[in-house]
Amino acid sequence: MKKFFLTIGLILSSLLFVYAQKIQTPEEQANYTNVITKRADKIVDVLGIKDSVKYGRVRDVLVNQYRKLSNIHDTRDAEVAAINNAKKQPGADKAAENAEIAVIDTNVAQQLHQLHETYISRLSKELSPEQIDKVKDEMTYKVLEVTYNGYLDELPNLTDEQKKKIKNWLIEAREHAIDAGSSKEKHEWFGKYKGRINNYLSAQGYDMKKAGEEWQKRIKERAEQKQQK
Repeated sequence: MKKFFLTIGLILSSLLFVYAQKIQTPEEQANYTNVITKRADKIVDVLGIKDSVKYGRVRDVLVNQYRKLSNIHDTRDAEVAAINNAKKQPGADKAAENAEIAVIDTNVAQQLHQLHETYISRLSKELSPEQIDKVKDEMTYKVLEVTYNGYLDELPNLTDEQKKKIKNWLIEAREHAIDAGSSKEKHEWFGKYKGRINNYLSAQGYDMKKAGEEWQKRIKERAEQKQQK
């Protein structure tokens, strides 16, 4: 029991320390608001919204989403950092602390799911399905389009069914990626689904290693031909 309370005390003290580092000054808050507003503006600009009032409403939805995503991920990171710091202390119960991190991640997943549903609902009140897809693409650096076109170029003999499966998996990856807390995490979601796609294509009879090598040769040859023109 004494060991338990010692561990809890270490976690709480570490958590307070980490949160203290996260407190922003008014200037930092203003700078962050400026950053996410500019980010939102760049996304809304591609939607072709002529009504300035509607434009502002959509931008506000995006700014609010970025802020809430940041809050969720920052809080999660602070809590996990506190637990990891406590792990370094003598007598720390690492199994229990790993279980605590698992609980945190489960709660974060639930929060992100709820926020995701609310976000898409709010966008749906202002935008068409096609415009919402554009928002998702812009939030994820158009990785879906680039990756899908890459598969088509790498494997020109893909069947319609295979193309559909690839596209659907990449759409699913994008749904996760728009909730990620950083560019790195967004790309990791697509990387995870690319692994799934590659396994599927291998099972379909494609030699992905050979196909990749031949594709890189074609890309190099096209680049060289372009330079010669």
